Amino acid sequence: MSGRAQLMWDEAVTGYDFGRDHPMDPVRLSLTRKLVDAFGLDKDVDVVAAQPAGESTLRLVHREDYIEAVKAASADPGAADQSYGLGTLDDPAFAGMHEVSALIAGQSVGAAEAVWRGEALHAVNFAGGLHHAMPGGASGFCIYNDASLAIARLLELGAERVAYIDVDVHHGDGVQAAFWEDPRVLTISLHEHPRTLFPQTGWPEETGGESAEGTAVNVALPAGTGDAGWVRAFHAVVPELIADFRPQVLVTQHGADTHFEDPLAHLAVSLDAQRAVQMACHDLAHEYADGRWVALGGGGYAVVEVVPRSWTHLVGIAAGRPIEPETMIPEGWRQEVFARTRQLGPARMTDGRWPVSWGGWEAGYDPADRLDQAVLATRRAVFPLRGLLA
Repeated sequence: MSGRAQLMWDEAVTGYDFGRDHPMDPVRLSLTRKLVDAFGLDKDVDVVAAQPAGESTLRLVHREDYIEAVKAASADPGAADQSYGLGTLDDPAFAGMHEVSALIAGQSVGAAEAVWRGEALHAVNFAGGLHHAMPGGASGFCIYNDASLAIARLLELGAERVAYIDVDVHHGDGVQAAFWEDPRVLTISLHEHPRTLFPQTGWPEETGGESAEGTAVNVALPAGTGDAGWVRAFHAVVPELIADFRPQVLVTQHGADTHFEDPLAHLAVSLDAQRAVQMACHDLAHEYADGRWVALGGGGYAVVEVVPRSWTHLVGIAAGRPIEPETMIPEGWRQEVFARTRQLGPARMTDGRWPVSWGGWEAGYDPADRLDQAVLATRRAVFPLRGLLA
C-alpha cells in the first residue's frame, strides 16, 4: 500500500454552481485548493482527477428514473421536475448539472477505489460529502450522493465492513437511508438536533432497519453546543463503536458548517475543534482500519473565513503534514481572497482556541447537562443493540 495520500481534484468541480445568491458558493472550493497549494501540500499528495461516475455507478445508489430526471433538468433547467427535488430553492436546476454532479461523485468513488486497492493510504475529496441526496431525489443542495456511492463501490469491490462518520451540522440522512438495511455499513452522524435544523431527521431512536439494527447511530446535539461539548460527544460515542465494528475502511464527512460563524446553523464550534476531530478520525482509521481513510467535505457556508482553513487542515492531516494551528496564512492567498471576494481573509490557521479540551465521558457525566443527555440518549438507543454497555 502506498503511504502517500491522494487529493482528488478536477477544476471543473467548481461548476457545481446553483447561482449567485445560493449559499453553496463554489468559491469555497477554489479558495480551499489555493490554500492547499499556498502551504505546499500539493507536493505531499498525489493530485488525481478521476473520471465522472458513469450511469452504472450512479445506479449503485440512485434510481434510474431519478438519474434521467437530473439529465433532463441539466439539458433544460426550465423543465426541471420538482417532484424529484429539482428546480427548487434548495436545488435549482442549472445547465450541466448532471455532468458536474457525476464528476464530484466520480472523485469520491475514485478515492474509495484508490484506498481499497492500496494505491493510496488516505484520499480526500473536499468537493464531496453531498450527503442529503436520496436514491430518488435531490435534497439539501445535493444532487448525487457521492458519499453513499463511495461506500457502495467499496462494498462492490469486496469490503465487508465500512464505517461512515458524519460531523456535518446537518444529519447525514441520505447516507443513512441508503444503507438502512445493510449490516455491512455503520453510519454515525453527529449533528444539530432535528428540532432546530434541516432535515429534521437524525433522532437517537433511528438505529437501522430490521436486518441492520444498531448500524445507524445519531447524536442530536443541542443548539449552541460549543467546542468542549462537541468533541466530548464525539469521543463519548464514536471510538467505542468503531472499536466494536472494526471497519476495513473508514469514510468520513467533514462539513464545516458546525462553525460558530456559519450562517445556516446554530452550533458554536471553532476551527480548532474541527481540526481535533479530523485528527481523531485519522487516528481511528489507523487504529482499526489499517489506515484506510476516505475523507470528504460537505456543508460550510462561511466560504472565506472557515471552509478553506478547515479543509486545508484536513488535507494536511491526510498528507502526513498537519498544519500547526498558530501558523500564519501566506499573504499571497489573502490577496487572492480579496481579489475574488473583496473580503479580508483570515490571518492564521486557528480561531485561538487550540488546544481543545474536553472531559472524559465516564468521569464527567452530568445528568442535568443537555449535551450529556443527548449523548446518553444515543448510547441507550444503540449500544445495547451492539452488546455494549450504555
